[in-house]
Amino acid sequence: MLRNTGQGAIMKRRRLIQAHLRRLAILTCLLVSASASAQTWPTKLIKATIPFGAGSATDVVPRMFFDRLSAELGQSIVVENRAGAGGPIGTASVVRSDPDGSSILAHSPATTIAPATFTELTYDATRDLSSALMIGYSANVMITSPSKPWKTVQEYIAAAKKPDAAASFGSVGIGSAVHISAEKFRLAAGIAPTHIPYRGGSEVITDILGGRIDFYFCPLATALPLIQSGQVRALLVSTPTRVSELPDVPSPPEVGLKDADSAIWFGVFVPSKTPKDVVDKLYAAGTKVLATPDMQRDLKKLGVEPWPMKPDEMDRLVANQTIASAELVKAARIK
Repeated sequence: MLRNTGQGAIMKRRRLIQAHLRRLAILTCLLVSASASAQTWPTKLIKATIPFGAGSATDVVPRMFFDRLSAELGQSIVVENRAGAGGPIGTASVVRSDPDGSSILAHSPATTIAPATFTELTYDATRDLSSALMIGYSANVMITSPSKPWKTVQEYIAAAKKPDAAASFGSVGIGSAVHISAEKFRLAAGIAPTHIPYRGGSEVITDILGGRIDFYFCPLATALPLIQSGQVRALLVSTPTRVSELPDVPSPPEVGLKDADSAIWFGVFVPSKTPKDVVDKLYAAGTKVLATPDMQRDLKKLGVEPWPMKPDEMDRLVANQTIASAELVKAARIK
């Protein structure tokens, strides 16, 4: 009886040891698999989605970056523009994609604004997307047609306040970064121009050139050549201080516009379940690209300042801006 009890205890101990060994084997396989995914990534073509139209700053800047990132990773990156609705259409496509590092997203502050302006979003950016790296930030520039009578932002504000004024401005969609810059300006200036959303930046610029709308807060990268060629007139930059590329154009605080400053940033995101090791490798490769002299030179030509930021820091920035954007949308009654 005692011997049988002892044998039973031994058998029980053996089963426990075998179960423990099986769990260790499974854990080891998972760790090896995760490590292998990071070591071998990227093993296939990468699709980079830009949720805005071709030719916009949120297309030009990331596209230039992805071209160099492709060379650094040794893998082709195909860029696809999925414009419309100020960003949610293209963003949703990335959220639905496989979280294996083969699908990435280039976005702007518009991703922090969408939750407050779209009641039927199919995703939660702070939950369904993870930050990978920040490319940089830039100013938006308030541009108008040279055919318009106002030559300064103060003159425009005075004109827009007249009883018979038919003031208007354009954007690339409700809740886009350029729309928010315009709304901040409108609130600070105490004017009520009509907002006209367009599908893409080129369409807005066409109507600016034709004098059909009053102004557009255009990303600096897109606005610079138009300003330098005299096709448009710059009235204001959106950043708290002047930018070196436009030393004669004032910032909001200089003309008495309180809380009207804003900046546009260009960031890279992945689906939230993408393995951390893959995100880390993407961050490391992207940071290396951004540190090269030729990349910094070309960003500078577009009026973009590099903005080194780790993924977790960028996640916090997005979360904080999402809260601030909700407050702005409520104050401006954006629908």
